Amino acid sequence: MPVPLYQAKAEFFRMLGHPVRIRVLELLQDGPKAVRDLLAEIDVEASSLSAQLAVLRRSGIVTATREGSTVVYALAGGDVAELLGAARRILTELLAGQNELLAQLLEEPA
Repeated sequence: MPVPLYQAKAEFFRMLGHPVRIRVLELLQDGPKAVRDLLAEIDVEASSLSAQLAVLRRSGIVTATREGSTVVYALAGGDVAELLGAARRILTELLAGQNELLAQLLEEPA
């Protein structure tokens, strides 16, 4: 029996639900990067980064190619960058709304 679309979407967002995975995707927006370059940018143990990269690779959201002894990761498609941009816009709107509420609270007498 096929998985309902809403369940597939939930699993997709669950796969994205780790800070290291999000940071990797952000870094790969600028183009393919070797694992050592990702490690230099992300404050995490090599084994942890490897595990998170494996999740992204299994999901098909990133690709991995070997260049000699170096593994280079890249985004599988441009839609990932669009998704991250949309998340940024949504967060900006949410936080702006919270700032407006905070300003109103600060203006009101106690």
